[in-house]
Amino acid sequence: MTAASGSGTPGSVEQAIGASLARIGEVNGRVGAFTDVTTERALATARAIDAGAVGGPLAGVAFAVKNLYDVKGLATRAGSRINRERAPAASDAELVTRLEAAGAVLVGALNMGEYAYDFTGENIHDGPSRNPHDLGRMTGGSSGGTGAAVAAGLVDVALGSDTNGSIRVPSALCGCFGLKPTYGRLPRTGTFPFVQSFDHLGPIARSTRLLALAYDAMQGPDAGDPATTTRAPEPAAPSLDAGLGDLRIATLGGHFARGGEPDCFEAVARAAAALGAERVVELPEAARARAAAYVISATEGAALHLDRLRTRPDDFDPAVRDRLIGGATVPAPYVAKAQRFRRWFADAVAAVFEEVDILLAPATPCRAPRLGQTTFELNGETVPVRPNLGVFTQPISFIGLPVVCAPVFLDDGLPLGVQVIAAPWREADALRVARALEASGVSRFRDARL
Repeated sequence: MTAASGSGTPGSVEQAIGASLARIGEVNGRVGAFTDVTTERALATARAIDAGAVGGPLAGVAFAVKNLYDVKGLATRAGSRINRERAPAASDAELVTRLEAAGAVLVGALNMGEYAYDFTGENIHDGPSRNPHDLGRMTGGSSGGTGAAVAAGLVDVALGSDTNGSIRVPSALCGCFGLKPTYGRLPRTGTFPFVQSFDHLGPIARSTRLLALAYDAMQGPDAGDPATTTRAPEPAAPSLDAGLGDLRIATLGGHFARGGEPDCFEAVARAAAALGAERVVELPEAARARAAAYVISATEGAALHLDRLRTRPDDFDPAVRDRLIGGATVPAPYVAKAQRFRRWFADAVAAVFEEVDILLAPATPCRAPRLGQTTFELNGETVPVRPNLGVFTQPISFIGLPVVCAPVFLDDGLPLGVQVIAAPWREADALRVARALEASGVSRFRDARL
């Protein structure tokens, strides 16, 4: 990988992007965030901005994308060995196009768990993405490079995907703000899928304002993704500082108040106190929702990869391959039952949102585990790391709710994350609450010192 410095005049976008590229060259070998750097393209875009040919609310903001997004001229890896043999993409993913139209500057593609079936950020083909706050620890996944790139100060905004928690887990473990919008809000056109009925795309950023600006720039349906709706965009950035008004905010109990380390719940308690939220509610059968999400994820993922599993099993990460093979053996009646339960759970949660507007919950059950760590202790029980990092995120994406993950540093150590969960299509409410937490100082981004 090479990164050139810009030759623009002092204060120019070209100079700033050149400095970003130089920092990527200096730091990425330790962090493992980038798999590809688009140096020439980035500098050309920066020159166009300086010349006044390109502008917008994100003018000059450096961004990168998880390598399951199509980037013209690059093979769309999706974290795999097999996909890197694909022909280079002939065009960009729709969200890449929209961010560039808003003035953002693409600087590269980011490391991820193989085929997005991962919560750790450890990729056996490209090496692990490393947590910038402690290089011996996980970023979380599968958008591990996305979280690492923002936390390390390599980009201001990065795009990831979230099927069962893959934006929220890295945001929490790396100490960034992350947004998983409502299912169907942002088009997935030009990205490599994992589970079509769960897959969401969204940004990770160093502030709520950047998060909202990126989200606003990407809104709107696209014919290439039939899951997107015809709803008109609802800009969030202008309302960030409008105050919370009459928003009814509650903390989630039950499933979301057990099965984690005490600090995870302390982070939620601090957020609730800052917001004056005293009410506690439960989502009925949340643990069963997580189990049903596993069934659907495994079977849909397996169906997508059956041909590759038959013809090239040795080219998979064995942990991913074995889970996909397991998904292929799940009896059809189990899948049908999981889908019926999904409809019931969506109705049950809708009833909860008749009483409240925002729900607060931990994003992960612990701080970042060590690289290579396979188990941890929760409530006196030894459990596997990989599946249990998503214990609090899976029930939420199961029914496509919008969530902002707000980072919380309880001390000078590793960050945690609080999920700010809203009713469908109410991203603006979740962003307002996250902004209030940021303004209070309870939630904040902290540059990793590398």
